[in-house]
Amino acid sequence: MIRLLLHSQDVSLQYLLGPTLGSEFSVFLERRMDRIREIVSQGQCDVLILDLDSSSYPIQQQLGFFDEIRDCGAPVVVMTDDNGRATALDLVQRGFSNYIRKPPALPELKIVVRRAHEFAVLKRELESVRQQLPPSGCDRMIGSSPRCQIVYDLVRRVASLDASVLITGESGTGKELIARAIHNLGDRKERPFVAVSCGAIPQTLIEAELFGAEKGAYTGSATRRKGYLEEAGNGTLFFDEIGELSPLTQVKLLRVLQEREFSRLGSSHAVPLEARVLFATHRNLLEMVAEGAFRQDLYYRINVMGIKAPPLRDHTEDIPLLARHFMQEYSRLYRKPMTRITPSAMSLLVEYEWPGNVRELENVIQGALILSDDDTIQPKDLPRNMQQPDLLGLGDALPGESFEEQMQDYKIRLAHRAIQECNGNKTLAARSLQISRTYLHRLIKDPAENDVSMPTSAPN
Repeated sequence: MIRLLLHSQDVSLQYLLGPTLGSEFSVFLERRMDRIREIVSQGQCDVLILDLDSSSYPIQQQLGFFDEIRDCGAPVVVMTDDNGRATALDLVQRGFSNYIRKPPALPELKIVVRRAHEFAVLKRELESVRQQLPPSGCDRMIGSSPRCQIVYDLVRRVASLDASVLITGESGTGKELIARAIHNLGDRKERPFVAVSCGAIPQTLIEAELFGAEKGAYTGSATRRKGYLEEAGNGTLFFDEIGELSPLTQVKLLRVLQEREFSRLGSSHAVPLEARVLFATHRNLLEMVAEGAFRQDLYYRINVMGIKAPPLRDHTEDIPLLARHFMQEYSRLYRKPMTRITPSAMSLLVEYEWPGNVRELENVIQGALILSDDDTIQPKDLPRNMQQPDLLGLGDALPGESFEEQMQDYKIRLAHRAIQECNGNKTLAARSLQISRTYLHRLIKDPAENDVSMPTSAPN
């Protein structure tokens, strides 16, 4: 029911509109302007009809009030006679929903009010969805769960600042994506983003790779070369797996961060550090500090703001969104059209622990797409360790059951689970299992007729 608030001094309008608009609308009238503002701001009406001809005050004196009402959120429909048409159009230009002539034609009034209400509802829903989406610049970060929303909020907060950020989290959780999002949302987005994998560079070369070297600085150094610190320029330098640096390199990096300058190997000339510096690690740096493996002063220097990338098992509600994203991405890459993931396959994905996090999920979807015989990812396309019978509660097979009996038991449980996933719709359940509806009925009918004992743990 649409709650229709009528602001007019003409009481007869309420008695005219109330009974004639029908049960779809609830019409109530309010004469006082101050009460109108209160009712609308508290969300007690869905659409406001404003009778411009009912006030003794000039329209220009009421514009401030009209703007306040418009900004309260409820759509406003202006009602006036032909003499006030220009004013009504002006108010529509100021953000009011629409206007109708007075006296109103009921069919036209219904249409105008319905459209105003539907547009307002759609606008609120879009705003709600927009708030759940990653901010612009975070378009590669997929997820709308509360855990992801916390990350998005922190990314927004630190993006425009030059403070050091330490991104922590297990391998495969997308730490570099977070770093790139900070870069893309900040003032340096048009400048270089240079990623350094600290664990991938041999300790004998780490200083030359970071600081650069003059010609002849070490054996094989035939020309002057820039290091990562210099290549980043005034962009962003991202140290991935900062916990892998040796104690000696930690000391030198600390000095660079403190002095904001460095020297190439073989040179005493100071080069200013202009880049913003971000850091990431999958290790517990506080434990490393306690063990003496990581410098405490460096830890506090790099951890001005901390962002934790959540493991996938802590936001499983994002798995369907992530899975479909990877399916579409690799469908385009491999030019193999894929349209859906069956409910039973999605259930296996959601129930899995994901020790490799999002990176493992991406790998699984990529492999499933390759193995799929058609345009659908099914349980048989997933890795074998995700298809264990125990995931379906089959670890409690009755003693003495033959192989055929256990297989029949397995089929029955698959059928019941598919029906549950499809909210009781047996046609959809049969389709998801790629069996006929008749065969599905045979599986779920009286166990005695299947000549197989139904285990007590099977759902009814």
